[in-house]
Amino acid sequence: MYTIDVMLKYSPAPISVQRKEENDAQELYQKLTAAMTSGEPKVMELTCDRDAGKKVTVLCSEISVVQMSQKSGTSADRVAGFAALNQ
Repeated sequence: MYTIDVMLKYSPAPISVQRKEENDAQELYQKLTAAMTSGEPKVMELTCDRDAGKKVTVLCSEISVVQMSQKSGTSADRVAGFAALNQ
């Protein structure tokens, strides 16, 4: 399982969605980074492979960070949000 974390400006908590396949996770990561750099106000709906009913829509101009990581079998290996980047 791959997790894509999206941090929005002025928001303390990231939005996280999961993808089962690495190619799908890479594709979403690329779409999000392209939307960040486009400079155009754009809305993107994100869905989650793990929780089929989970949907969130974000304004791409408000995205400040996107992170992709592979989720291991235990949740103890992953620090919440972007704190893992500083370790």
